[in-house]
Amino acid sequence: MTSTILVDKVLSDVVCNHLINASVEQIDIASWLSTMNEDEFRRCCPLDHISCGMTSRDDGKKILLHIETIGHALMIQRYVEEVATAELCKMISLTDAFTPNGSTRVGVVWTLSVKRIDDRSCELTNSMVVHPTAEFMEFIAQHKIKFIDAVGGRQHVEGEHNRRETPLMADSIERLVIAQARQGGRSVGAARSN
Repeated sequence: MTSTILVDKVLSDVVCNHLINASVEQIDIASWLSTMNEDEFRRCCPLDHISCGMTSRDDGKKILLHIETIGHALMIQRYVEEVATAELCKMISLTDAFTPNGSTRVGVVWTLSVKRIDDRSCELTNSMVVHPTAEFMEFIAQHKIKFIDAVGGRQHVEGEHNRRETPLMADSIERLVIAQARQGGRSVGAARSN
């Protein structure tokens, strides 16, 4: 079996936004993600978020590990950073999905960004695009599941997960901004250069 990601096919495409009561200059998404502890990860989507960690590939690129449930599937995600800046993080994962019917893999593109609203607020955007792999297509064929049905199911569970997770992530970022301000820091996780 192959794990080639089929980028021309989409299983789900979900985008959620939420207000953060902090200026965009106070936020560093890349630092927030890379320094988040397991308890904070769990607070960002109780019951679904199980564990998180950080490692790297041989080439030095960081890998953000997330273990979570989405719908009835246990997902082991290994996000490799493509873009990691204060205002934008784009990560790609070849994700193992353990379902009641067995295991397979999907490709996930996760993008987090913040954009300025005014001097005291910004908007968090949490975007998740899931692509099937060749292995996934074989998996659903073996279980006599039509691709359109797989899309409908995945879009629903991913949308529900993202709708619950996004406001809690915004709250987490906001809490860190407040903690940094109390400590005399300027931005989430690390000082930003202008």
